[in-house]
Amino acid sequence: MKLLSKKQTEVNLYELEVQVEESEFAVGLEKSYKKNAPKLNIPGFRKGKAPKAMVLKMAGEEYFYNDAINETYFDAYEAAVKEAGLTPVARPEIEVGDVTHAGYVFTAKIVNKPVAEVEGYKGIEAERSFVAVTEPEIEQELRHVAERNSRLVEITDRAAEDGDTAEIDFEGFADGKAFDGGKGENYPLILGSGQFIPGFEEQIVGHSVGESFDVNVTFPEAYQEKKLAGRPAVFKVTLNALKKKEYPAIDDELAKDVSEFETLDEYKADIRKKLLDSKNKMADDQLEKNLVSAAAAKTKVEIPEAMIEGKIDDMLGDMDYRLRMQGMSLEQYMKYANMTVEQLRQDYREPAVDQIRTSLTLEKIAEVENLEVSEKKLRRN
Repeated sequence: MKLLSKKQTEVNLYELEVQVEESEFAVGLEKSYKKNAPKLNIPGFRKGKAPKAMVLKMAGEEYFYNDAINETYFDAYEAAVKEAGLTPVARPEIEVGDVTHAGYVFTAKIVNKPVAEVEGYKGIEAERSFVAVTEPEIEQELRHVAERNSRLVEITDRAAEDGDTAEIDFEGFADGKAFDGGKGENYPLILGSGQFIPGFEEQIVGHSVGESFDVNVTFPEAYQEKKLAGRPAVFKVTLNALKKKEYPAIDDELAKDVSEFETLDEYKADIRKKLLDSKNKMADDQLEKNLVSAAAAKTKVEIPEAMIEGKIDDMLGDMDYRLRMQGMSLEQYMKYANMTVEQLRQDYREPAVDQIRTSLTLEKIAEVENLEVSEKKLRRN
């Protein structure tokens, strides 16, 4: 490989002229020949059995040029970029010139990583939040612990109320006919949770165990099953059991059950410490973000459009992955949110620019101060 020229055409845009020499091209030609020669039909010979000289005479050496270029240009490009001291941030535009047995010359148009000018970052100040843990916060955490250790107990002395768990048999009918997916047995339903169709759970309230009754509802217009959307329905319901949550007392016994402590006071002290540690960590992280943001605001850098578009691509890819983990695609999300790809990309543009600016700022400060910045920290900021 020979780097013939390096020319800056615009800010952060470069053009390299690179020569792939005869010795390198010969290796690519040989690989191309081995790949493609067996596919050729040469009169008088079985496929793949003709001598090389005959193949080259009949097909012409030019037949093997395209694959030979593909075999050689990338290594030459990588070496040229390194020699030129560039850091591409987008796919290059490659234009290949005339090709002969002696090799070829190609031009690579490169979007280079911008150089940030960071000044005045020393002495930047930002306020750190004061943190404290209050008694109500400790009590709330204890209530969560009690919630996690609650148990369901049978209700036999009253009718159903909101918050109860009703175990029901049900079957739904529309226009007098049962519909698919409308039947269940001993189904546990928390009344007031909004798990079922609007109006369903409210009509169970007031009924007692053993009762059978009708529940009349209308399916929402936006119901996922189009055949039922907006239609009235009747559910035949039998209330088999009622249960309510019974919470443990918040005392020394609970502390012994859920921790290594013997008393509630000791357990509360531990909760206080953990909450305080968590709040301090959050305050420190926010302080760091504020300081980095302040430094980034002082940074001068021209970010190439290709770099911004690439960052938006990455962000949308992450979003698509998270949505798929929840059973939804990016396309479904956009349809639900009534957004186009262009609108979504525009929404992500400013955060993408901020992330790039912040990363370039941290990298430049690290370079100046001879520090190491982890990839994790660059992504986090």
